[in-house]
Amino acid sequence: MVAPLLRRLRGIELKTPEQVRAMRVAGLVVADALAALRDAVVPGVTTAQLDRLAETVIRDAGATPSFLGYQGFPGTLCTSVNDVVVHGIPDDTVVREGDLVSLDCGAIVDGWHGDSALTVAVGDVSAAEQHLVRVTEEAMWAGIVAARPGARVGDVSHAVESHARAAGLTGIVADYTGHGIGTALHQPPDVPNVGRPGRGVRLEVGMVIAVEPMLTLGEPDTDLDEDGWTVRSADGTRAAHSEHTVALTESGPWVLTAADGGRDALSRRGVTLSRDAV
Repeated sequence: MVAPLLRRLRGIELKTPEQVRAMRVAGLVVADALAALRDAVVPGVTTAQLDRLAETVIRDAGATPSFLGYQGFPGTLCTSVNDVVVHGIPDDTVVREGDLVSLDCGAIVDGWHGDSALTVAVGDVSAAEQHLVRVTEEAMWAGIVAARPGARVGDVSHAVESHARAAGLTGIVADYTGHGIGTALHQPPDVPNVGRPGRGVRLEVGMVIAVEPMLTLGEPDTDLDEDGWTVRSADGTRAAHSEHTVALTESGPWVLTAADGGRDALSRRGVTLSRDAV
């Protein structure tokens, strides 16, 4: 069970080091699920089959899917193919050569949530689509690097936006954002993917946030399908999504949903991983 003694600042959970370590357990379950899914995204597989694989990995680890039943969502995964930006529902859609498939996954362990997403290019895709996938992930890491105690949420948002724009992508989806995470899947503060530096909530030690840019090859506008979940690029261009859950500690960031805690990606960006990381 979740320890009941949670500090809060302006309604935002501030986790103790012990609580962050508990969240790491959920984060590693998500990391394992996404690793299995990355290998399973091949031509001919259906998004429903990917969903079943994710649920198997999560439950075999003694965890519970975060998304299944969340506000009525019918799947363990969000499976977003091609022009679907986010919240695609797993079904009989067949993955084909040349598709972009975004997979968003969450798990709960002892009441703590982990949440992460990645986009897989299936076989040969265009150079522009490869660029989209790569820049989306890089923009996420730019946001994570900017997420440090004393900074503000706007600094994270600006880092994501600036990286995408510098790479020539302007389809930075603003309608859907990153978020705080902990005893609930989505909680304050919102972490937008566009913003001005020095604005918004001040980041503090003990905060845990999900940084998750969603980019398109065209414009940032989106449409919502009649199912009430599936979000598509309004102009029909392809989209990518990347996300990690990151804890802010006294000694640096700890990426709870990365198998290595973020060590490799952070070191390549000149950032030292938290001493708490295990």
